[in-house]
Amino acid sequence: MQSNRRKALGIVLALMVALSYFSPLQVTLRSLPDTIALVEGQSRTLTLASQLYLEDEQGPIAASSSQDETLRETVITGSASGTSQLTLSLLGILPLRRVEVQVSPEKVLIPGGMTIGVAMRTDGVLVVGTGDIGSAGSPAALCGIRAGDVLRRVDGVTIESASQLSELITASGARPLSVEVSRDGGVFTTTMTPVLDPSTGTVRMGAWVRDSTAGIGTMSFYDPETSRYAALGHAITDGDTGEILTVSEGQILKADVVAVQKGQEGTPGELKGSFLRERRLLGDIRQNGTLGIYGSLTELPAQTLYPEGLPVGLRDTVHPGPATILSTVDETGLQAFSIEITRVNPQSAPAPKSMVLHVTDERLLETTGGIVQGMSGSPIIQDGHLIGAVTHVFVSDPAQGYGLYIDWMLDALGT
Repeated sequence: MQSNRRKALGIVLALMVALSYFSPLQVTLRSLPDTIALVEGQSRTLTLASQLYLEDEQGPIAASSSQDETLRETVITGSASGTSQLTLSLLGILPLRRVEVQVSPEKVLIPGGMTIGVAMRTDGVLVVGTGDIGSAGSPAALCGIRAGDVLRRVDGVTIESASQLSELITASGARPLSVEVSRDGGVFTTTMTPVLDPSTGTVRMGAWVRDSTAGIGTMSFYDPETSRYAALGHAITDGDTGEILTVSEGQILKADVVAVQKGQEGTPGELKGSFLRERRLLGDIRQNGTLGIYGSLTELPAQTLYPEGLPVGLRDTVHPGPATILSTVDETGLQAFSIEITRVNPQSAPAPKSMVLHVTDERLLETTGGIVQGMSGSPIIQDGHLIGAVTHVFVSDPAQGYGLYIDWMLDALGT
């Protein structure tokens, strides 16, 4: 009997905890962010439990909060740039949490959507693989060098190209060489002894290396005041190792789409472009990172759809619903295509995959099947604001893909 009572009491307590966890009050407390980022004049609506109130604290107010008693919704509007604190309280009496509201001055950027050619030389040379030289094995592998490493210096000489490295190895006469290697953000030095390849009569290190890459992508936006730009929304990586390529020097060039490989389930499509023949330089590449490539423009590309630019919409104003992407997928040039934002991921620090996108425009579906390689960087517009860029396609469904908040791209750009 005692055991049954304890069991029943345990069940009741568990139910009470569960009901408390899923109560409107607890759901509100868990879902409310610590920080809300807005641009002047933009608003965000929060739905609160009926007994909760969100009010301005004393001091300089950069955000105003108005509450609809019927819908229990609080609208936070950025009225002036700066930082303010809002207090969440129970019945307007007991403080529960504070929310920081960061309001930035309105920023107008020129959206991209233009296809660009990307030509980049690496900082050092990237090892893409090692191979044995006869029975001697691979000198590179034997001294600890592996695929994904970047060779910076050999015998004190800075390595700038694969051909230069080959000449140094050939001239070494199979003597031990000091090699400075970069790996996973760190640097170490090892000693490598090249060997004579009996099949060719040349001294070799037993490694394949790469010093450059080229391809096409899409510009996301540029700042008309500084001429700085962002593009791609993801890093340029080596196709063999998956490593992010370091930048020694790079250029972006005007490109034309000459063909489209339509995306299908399990097979990403691709835009095929031409840019090396004409070589019309648009700017440089100063940074290649997880969230795209960045640099400065020497020629400002023409924006035919939004020549005056668009105001920025920060992440806390992005919501599920209709939106538009700008992209160039054929000879007709820049076009706007309708999409649906189906999921918005809460992020408090820079990270990829900020939102999930679904292409709804029949024109784009007919032409490309959805999102294809080369469209990465296409700007995303919602409610008249530039909110981010397309980054990746779902391999299982080319009509879907990921987008990146513009907040994180602006952070990387340094604006």
